Amino acid sequence: MWGLIVSISVLCLVVVVFKISFKRLPLPPGPEAKFWTGNVHQLPTTEPWLTYAKWSQNHGPVVFFRVHGRRMLILNTLKVALDLLESRASLYSDRPMAWMYKELVGRKLAVFNISVKHPRFKIYRKLLQSGLNQRATRTYRAIQEEETKILLRGLARSPEQFVSHIRRNAGAVILKVAYGWTVAENDDYFVSLMEESFKVHAEIVKPGRWLVDTYPILRFIPKWFPFASFQRQAEIYRKEFSRIDTVPHAWAKEQIESGHYVDSFTSLNLRPDDGHNPDPEEEDMIKWCSSALYAGGADTVVGVVTAFFLLMSLHPHVQRRAQAEIDRVVGNRLPSIDDEPHLPYVSALLKEVLRWAPVSPLGLPHRLVEDDSYNGYWIPKGTTVYANIWAIAHDPDLYPDPSRFDPERFLPPQGAEPQLNPRKYVFGFGRRVCPGAHFAEMSAFLVISNIIATFNISKALDGTGREIEPQVAFTTAVTSHVQPFPCRITVRSPELLGSLDLENGTNTLT
Repeated sequence: MWGLIVSISVLCLVVVVFKISFKRLPLPPGPEAKFWTGNVHQLPTTEPWLTYAKWSQNHGPVVFFRVHGRRMLILNTLKVALDLLESRASLYSDRPMAWMYKELVGRKLAVFNISVKHPRFKIYRKLLQSGLNQRATRTYRAIQEEETKILLRGLARSPEQFVSHIRRNAGAVILKVAYGWTVAENDDYFVSLMEESFKVHAEIVKPGRWLVDTYPILRFIPKWFPFASFQRQAEIYRKEFSRIDTVPHAWAKEQIESGHYVDSFTSLNLRPDDGHNPDPEEEDMIKWCSSALYAGGADTVVGVVTAFFLLMSLHPHVQRRAQAEIDRVVGNRLPSIDDEPHLPYVSALLKEVLRWAPVSPLGLPHRLVEDDSYNGYWIPKGTTVYANIWAIAHDPDLYPDPSRFDPERFLPPQGAEPQLNPRKYVFGFGRRVCPGAHFAEMSAFLVISNIIATFNISKALDGTGREIEPQVAFTTAVTSHVQPFPCRITVRSPELLGSLDLENGTNTLT
């Protein structure tokens, strides 16, 4: 008995000493902070991943800074990201608490926000995996191919609206997969609803935007209080997001109950083959997962395909080589997803788009659940951790001449090793890796290969016939897209366009 007590006492002493030794280590290096506000004055308002990459040149791959009382850590190389987010996933897979967004706006149960410790976390992942694994995504090919044909027709009719056509395509695919909803036009109600959610989300989650995130006690201030405008704004945001979650789900449920519905993620889970009727808790989880399909899938594909248009206008020789490969391999028909293994250059082109313009340059934030040490530094519990995916994708140690767009880096000469496939990091790390990565990649491949086969993309011309050099700049949000730019899109293969056979579908929204 005494031996057991002594052993426990020694173990406790070791734990205490271990924790004290952590705190004797220095914090990771970073820019000098002010006493009260930390590094708020140094936070960039646009493209923060570029600033963090510059900081790493002075402070090393692991950069620490503070926003008021919140500790932040940026991982600027693949090695440190893998060391912490993959090898120590049990410590780094949680999400930080954003009081405004999660608590006051009511988004704490959203799939991408939920704590890894919450009982729903594993259920969410299981539900999404069942609908997004490689076998399941094969059943969506007819939807993807039909919507790609509609995209091609749209580009032929109004090429100047190419971004709207891209958004319609991505939204149409994922809305039919998630809910069975058929998008009829570019200004579709559900697509517009989801696009608005992206804008609202980007506004809410800006670092340092809300004082309540730094001082959570402020959340108890009533909304009628003179300085509680954030409470009133949170109520507006909460109502907006409630529409986004509930309206599509309610429509899908109504269709299912009427017996006139298209098979979808929602229908397959609300009416599973085993006959089990989900209870209200299970239905709520299905609703959140369906919403996550759009949030995680559509905007990613829009970002990739929009960047593709910019890059093709800047690199016509890349476009010509991809077209030659499709002509040689596919012939006089539109490419399909099954052609992907036989189109290595087009596949390499997609990889290079993912690398050159990563859609989520900082990924989603992770949270450290207990004190940790790394390379002689102390990382405190509760630290918010970002992987600087943009910096990894432009690391000259991984990608020589990283600013150059060059698909051939993934097609080296015989005997040489290809450069690292960006798929290994652009979709996240550890337990938080995007479950729909394969589906997003295949959607992007199908769209890109069909556009290459059917159209020529080049720089726009001004009134005198001179080429307009597009500005290369990116939006600043969780998912970052190239900012609007002009380009010229002309039909390359009228025969392929003439072969399109489209089916029409309609919805009734009550």
